[in-house]
Amino acid sequence: MVEIVVKRPQRKKKRAGRKGFVRHKVCRFCADKEMFIDYKDPRTLRIFLTERHKIIPRRISGNCARHQRGLTVAIKRSRQLALMPFTSQHG
Repeated sequence: MVEIVVKRPQRKKKRAGRKGFVRHKVCRFCADKEMFIDYKDPRTLRIFLTERHKIIPRRISGNCARHQRGLTVAIKRSRQLALMPFTSQHG
């Protein structure tokens, strides 16, 4: 009788090391009650855009879900009124 042995592929071993301290991001609009989202203020909205004028995601910006939704709507309204560009200039 012949016995068949099936070998499993070896998994990569995880490196034993420390994971750096990750600071909890705080929503700017929740922390500063005087700061508010306004589509007519492109200077404030530009903070939340990349250099290619894409909206920065919530996990990177640190905004709460409520303010991120409002921020997205404000940026889109500002783009429609030509206060902010849709994309960066090609050139």
